[in-house]
Amino acid sequence: MNPKTLRIVFMGTPEFAVPSLRRLVAEGYNVVGAVTVPDKPAGRGRHLRESDVKIAARELGVPVLQPEKFRDPAFLDALQALQPDLGIVIAFKMLPEVVWAMPRLGTFNLHASLLPEYRGAAPINWAILNGEAETGVTIMHMASELDAGDIICQSATPIGENETAPELFQRLAQMGAGLLLEAVGQIADGRPARVPQDTALATYAPMLSRALSPIDWNRDARSLHNQVRGLLPWPAAVAEFGGNRCKVLSTV
Repeated sequence: MNPKTLRIVFMGTPEFAVPSLRRLVAEGYNVVGAVTVPDKPAGRGRHLRESDVKIAARELGVPVLQPEKFRDPAFLDALQALQPDLGIVIAFKMLPEVVWAMPRLGTFNLHASLLPEYRGAAPINWAILNGEAETGVTIMHMASELDAGDIICQSATPIGENETAPELFQRLAQMGAGLLLEAVGQIADGRPARVPQDTALATYAPMLSRALSPIDWNRDARSLHNQVRGLLPWPAAVAEFGGNRCKVLSTV
């Protein structure tokens, strides 16, 4: 089967997902719809903010669905009307099976770690915070458990000694955009890999919080360096000088 004839529904929200959406459209793949979160108030003026995926989809001419609830019959009808062959999920909410099982050939998920390590919301940041020398991207089949699906393909990359989370974010977003084309090809051929994850090796990368920000000067220099790099751009490492709290944006 020609992978470019597949009717693809793309599901995502933040900037990390945008290079993949752009790559699919630029390469001539048939993206028939994009699913993203509803517009939300943001900033001091509380003006409605569109997701990065919505902005890109509109620019690319891809129809957008923004369900409040994934089990809403109106949304499910609209999704079914797209007659999806394949679903692609990148940096999105947990989906109910009624959504990810709808496409004829199933749904796969792109995740920014070498699964089963760093399942969860902030794998890029935690890889740096924990001083990992290597990370990567993984494409997996969807499953009911968080980031636990069988692996289709992976690509690894070293983490630079001074590389920050935003810098690694950009590199992995581009790596993922290339890797997902390989996964789409496997699925179109009807023989996508299914490598089960070793749950005994699974680790978790929870959402970041300001509780991680305060710098403890009793820690070793390498740990402090990792903290500063890994907490960019938010919540950022914070130090106190003369009673003033200051964000530490670099150690080099």
